[in-house]
Amino acid sequence: MALDVRDRARRRQRWAARASLAAAALAVLLPLVYGGPAGVLLAAAGLAGLALTAAAVWWALSRRGLARAVAALVAAVTPAAVITVFAVTFLWSLLVSLALWALAVWAGRYALRSAGQRPLPMRERQTPPPRRPFLIMNPRSGNGKVAQFALREKAEALGARVVLLDPEQDQDVAALARAAVADGADLLGVAGGDGTQALVAAVAAEHGLPFLVICAGTRNHFAMDLGLDRDDPASCLTALTDGVELRVDLGFADGRPFVNNASFGTYAAVIQNPAYREDKVGTALDMLPDLLTNRQGPRLTAHAEGVTITDPQAVLVSNNPYRTGDPLGLGRRDRLDRGVLGVLGVTVNSAAEAASLLLAPEPEELTVLTAREVLVEADLPQIEVGLDGEANILPAPVHCRIAHRVLRVRVPRHRVGVPEGAPRLDWRRLRKLAATVGRTAAPKRRGERSERGALSTSGADSHRSGADSARPGTHGHRDAGAHRDEAADGMP
Repeated sequence: MALDVRDRARRRQRWAARASLAAAALAVLLPLVYGGPAGVLLAAAGLAGLALTAAAVWWALSRRGLARAVAALVAAVTPAAVITVFAVTFLWSLLVSLALWALAVWAGRYALRSAGQRPLPMRERQTPPPRRPFLIMNPRSGNGKVAQFALREKAEALGARVVLLDPEQDQDVAALARAAVADGADLLGVAGGDGTQALVAAVAAEHGLPFLVICAGTRNHFAMDLGLDRDDPASCLTALTDGVELRVDLGFADGRPFVNNASFGTYAAVIQNPAYREDKVGTALDMLPDLLTNRQGPRLTAHAEGVTITDPQAVLVSNNPYRTGDPLGLGRRDRLDRGVLGVLGVTVNSAAEAASLLLAPEPEELTVLTAREVLVEADLPQIEVGLDGEANILPAPVHCRIAHRVLRVRVPRHRVGVPEGAPRLDWRRLRKLAATVGRTAAPKRRGERSERGALSTSGADSHRSGADSARPGTHGHRDAGAHRDEAADGMP
């Protein structure tokens, strides 16, 4: 009976892969066939329009005055013109093509998910509620969410000791947390931005205490990746009475903690400007021409897992990697406990390279990899760094590392959760799934017993195909943590 169910699932997987490939082929061919030779020329013109748009965006960001205005106009008009011409020329075939492409994406991801290409959730641990929780709240974070949601009153009603930061003073939140630990606190928590969260989280990790995240900041990316409800900060407080623990990683840049990322290059330089807080767009547009053309700021070199990124405009080192293959999930992390840093490096020095970054399937201008350690060097004695969005200046070189599962984060037992990430559309993997016969369609999971006799060969084939699916699809991809067994989630 179990084999029958498994065979049916593998048949669905195989036919989903075939449907995806067929729908993708029809989505491309239909407009070309409908438009005839003119359709081929228009398709080429569409690609040229995308390239021109990317180049114009680069000129608009890296130039000033009249050149910037003209480039911005081209960047706005070109895609609108391409879309209009396509809509008029292809009529209904374009709509059918878009529907076929949507079907190809859905069927392909269904096949890859059933092939085991989905992230496992972080393990929840049952622990007793804290007896002496200590919470730090920033009344200015998130435009006053602490007062708006009555977070102090609700926390104190649950037995927590709460300290409100004084908006008129620059207080050391790490010192406040250490004093609370010395006074017997058995949980530390923060209602504030991610920068404040990181400082107190490092103290909690240092003393082995649970840490409570209250999403009262502006963006709260850390809370989002923990599955917390950012629209209702008060719901985070239920973890004090009905919660579970997640063991997550913590990033460090020369001893400075970060829960999300450390940014080097363009963004890090822009946020150093005091005018950035009041006028983000204006300040960025004023500084970008000099930063993008290397007339201002240090020239960076990043080293990670044997890969060297030379003269990038931006390097982002994150506490666990961000999704890169799912447009709807950009900026999210599926897990926070893999024990690796995510690294994104962008090196674009011309309009042509900007176009390549948009159109090339494996652009050389983009480096995506994972590593346990990253070293960022500069040709100046100091490097501007953005730690969870907060401006810092550190002596060069800066050494980034990951501390694996050192942070005990206490979260509500019932929470929104992290949306499941869609697997990257690996067309080579889909072709293999579509061509397989019988049980070879699904990769054999690690630790799963092989079916006796005839199934031993298919298990080997599945292992090879599963390894292929883990190979990177973007230039510079590497995964230092890929060799580790995900079964480590079961470790205490």
